[in-house]
Amino acid sequence: MLELTAGQISMGLVAADKASALRLLAELLEGDGLVAPGYLAGLEAREAQGSTFLGQGIAIPHGTPQTRDLVITTGVRLMQFPDGVDWGGGQIVYLAIGIAARSDEHLRLLQVLTRALGEADLGSELRRAETPDDILKLLQSAPQELALDDQLIGLGVPVEDYDELVLQGGRLLRRAECVGGSFAAALLQGEPLPLGDGLWWLHSDQAVQRPGLAYLTPEKPLRYLGQPLNGLFCLASLGDAHLALLERLCALLIEGRGRELARATQRRAVLEALGGEVQPDWPSLRLVLANAHGLHARPAKELVQLAKSFDGEIRLRVADSAVAAVSAKSLSKLLGLGVRRGQVIELLAEPAIADAALPALKAAIEQGLGEEVEPLPTADAAVSQELCETPPPTAPAAGSQLQAVPAAPGIAVGPAHIHLCKEFDYPLRGESPDVERERLQQAIGQVRVDIEGLVLRSEAKAIRDIFITHLEMLADPELGDDVDARLKQGESAAAAWMAVVESAATQQEGLHDALLAERAADLRDIGRRVLAQLCGVQEAPEPAEPYILVMDEMAPSDVARLDRNRVAGILTARGGATSHSAIVARALGIPALVGAGAGVLLLEPRTPVLLDGQRGRLVVCPDEGQLQRAHQEQESRQRRLQLADTHKLEPALTRDGHRVEICANLGDSAGAAKAVAQGAEGVGLLRTEFIFMSLPQAPDLATQETEYRRVFDALDGRPLVARTLDVGGDKPLPYWPVVEEENPFLGVRGVRLTLQRPQLMETQLRALMQASQGRPLRIMFPMVGTVDEWRQARDMALKVAAEIPQADLQLGIMVEVPSAALIASVLAREVDFFSIGTNDLTQYCLAIDRGHPTLSAQADGLHPAVLQLIDLTVRAAHAEGKWVGVCGELAGDPLAVPLLVGLGVDELSLSAGGIAEVKARVREFSLSAARELAQDALALESAAAVRELAERF
Repeated sequence: MLELTAGQISMGLVAADKASALRLLAELLEGDGLVAPGYLAGLEAREAQGSTFLGQGIAIPHGTPQTRDLVITTGVRLMQFPDGVDWGGGQIVYLAIGIAARSDEHLRLLQVLTRALGEADLGSELRRAETPDDILKLLQSAPQELALDDQLIGLGVPVEDYDELVLQGGRLLRRAECVGGSFAAALLQGEPLPLGDGLWWLHSDQAVQRPGLAYLTPEKPLRYLGQPLNGLFCLASLGDAHLALLERLCALLIEGRGRELARATQRRAVLEALGGEVQPDWPSLRLVLANAHGLHARPAKELVQLAKSFDGEIRLRVADSAVAAVSAKSLSKLLGLGVRRGQVIELLAEPAIADAALPALKAAIEQGLGEEVEPLPTADAAVSQELCETPPPTAPAAGSQLQAVPAAPGIAVGPAHIHLCKEFDYPLRGESPDVERERLQQAIGQVRVDIEGLVLRSEAKAIRDIFITHLEMLADPELGDDVDARLKQGESAAAAWMAVVESAATQQEGLHDALLAERAADLRDIGRRVLAQLCGVQEAPEPAEPYILVMDEMAPSDVARLDRNRVAGILTARGGATSHSAIVARALGIPALVGAGAGVLLLEPRTPVLLDGQRGRLVVCPDEGQLQRAHQEQESRQRRLQLADTHKLEPALTRDGHRVEICANLGDSAGAAKAVAQGAEGVGLLRTEFIFMSLPQAPDLATQETEYRRVFDALDGRPLVARTLDVGGDKPLPYWPVVEEENPFLGVRGVRLTLQRPQLMETQLRALMQASQGRPLRIMFPMVGTVDEWRQARDMALKVAAEIPQADLQLGIMVEVPSAALIASVLAREVDFFSIGTNDLTQYCLAIDRGHPTLSAQADGLHPAVLQLIDLTVRAAHAEGKWVGVCGELAGDPLAVPLLVGLGVDELSLSAGGIAEVKARVREFSLSAARELAQDALALESAAAVRELAERF
């Protein structure tokens, strides 16, 4: 970026006219080695195309694209002409800034200069300046506008304390390019100022790049220094840019309107109250700017003149940027955007003029705004047609077959029930309290009728109880009173209803009670039902018969609303084999496909579909033959599962007598007894982090010991493999705020975090060893990637074991980082066992985030590269006489079982519901055949090829 310095400025020069000034400037640029001889012709040619007069006594002469090759070094030189130079058309220049640039480096300089153009009488000040420092001060000291727009408002932020809320404020300001990386830390050191009504003000001027204000409200009620914390203003302070906003805020507080900000549920309402930048909901279009030097003075001037010909407001912004739209009728504002060639711009026009203005502006921009423009490369041209977006998805046609990721085995047939979370748009102000009250009562009445019908149709008592609770909430008089009070203040029925529901829900969650937290979820559920009625948005009716639930992606919270008697299968547009959708479906025993693509969300409601969760196939509108075969396979699978259930307590022996230990993965202590009843021969993975996540503060020694002892007691002598705390990065604990990381999956998580908190690790190890009481205990450390990490963790465990002697203790590691597999031969000499976490190993091996919206479907653990790492680990372990387990979701995939056994895996640990089926699968093949299958798979080129091979086995 070009920077202005005092050494670049020549003071007190005289030029008879513009031509003389250009000659002086060219000589200076050439004499200082910035350009080669001949650059003067480029300056003159540029002025012939259009004046470089910027305004306020400033001109910015520069060359043409044809003279770029004459630029030796990018730079600027400034000349002050106290007597002025006529730049044409009566425009007098007192400061000429000559630019030598090969491309568009000068646009960032323009952004600095255009801030100064807003200063009154800048030209006369430049004329009277006596030193270069005076010039710099005039150009650089103009106040910047305070950034306050939609992206700087965070409502209902899920945080646990004041520090977390401050950090979130810092993140918003950094994302808006207002501050640098150290701003959040500086903000935390400040002293917040209470404003009343639970609102607080905090600011810092360190690492500020441009002034900005973030406003946040916490999801749950918080307290700070003994006072309510309902909303927090975080100011990135730079000069006096915030003073007008502060005056407006003080006026709101004096008027007693602070509660409006604290209870706000829409960003627009906050911005309107504070006078921030509200993005208008106007017609718009997007296109790519093709001008060689971007939106510099000449094309910007053409655009301004055209925009001024329309009697209405027109705005322009860089699409998807952090900078708000500016008036297209302001030259300084447009230049301040610094739009470069190839960037996508968005034009917005008031509805009254949009039909005429937008096409005219589009045509002018495409024609170059008075300049000849070179065609954009093909890739950029594609951007101009809807921003390089891929073609919109289409619903799969009747009779078509789609390949998706098999997530849970089984076959399901039924009508598609599309379940999407809808966005609601509603006015903040109402017609009158009486009209809005009547609307709300009608909406509540209709929702009550709908829920009563659900109560009558629900066979499961737990589901009926949920809906009965919803009916009670609808009749809650306190909700009604609070809503009525807001209606009397002029709010719309929708705005008043959602504000009260959200406030009640956050209050319930703030009490840290599990039952009350569930009530908060129920409140939001009925809140959306009523809001849908108010907004005229109809949910697709649930089919009366068992159906295929179609969603974008399933989160764990969706499980609470899942009626297994009604949902025959699950189909999601996104997700991979290790996504939440897949894990939930396998745990519930529901056939599922994931990663089927956005087109499935466009299926017509009740479209018949056939879902094959074993082969990963979806058939839309299957014919009679396909349905008949599906029913036959369903019946056959049901018989196999019944037979497997009969023998679930027997060991898993291959046909040639090789035994594979089958264990259960547990997320809490309560599931151990059920797992044993399902045939588990032990616990292969106890996710101890769930104990930590379920509490509002870190569990102490006694709490942990009690939980672990419950598992040991239920196992009745069977081994327990407990993973030490695996949080951090992508799984932060609410009471341990962590620094935001660019990529949390590659950050401080797992053993990296617990080694930084040795007291926490030691407490957990002590609790596990005290709870074991001589019973088989295997402790494994997650995310180990180096020998040093293993040794530090091992030494800590051995130190505790020396104080609490163990009769049967083994120490091992999770193999989920590729480096651990690659040095397995070294680690195997020291560990007692390996347990392979195929979920993380797959995403790290394939460099695919398993939560990625479009790539996660490719994160398949049967990829040959992942199998190679498993093979490497097993061979290294067996060479040292150590055992290897697999505790990732791959262990529960019947298709993967013979491959894992063939690779030599000694133990498979999976969800308890799949244990009987996996045991039965092991009994279907011989070890020798499985080994041959595994060796063939290692030589294949893709996960699809491996799955095809395994299907034929």
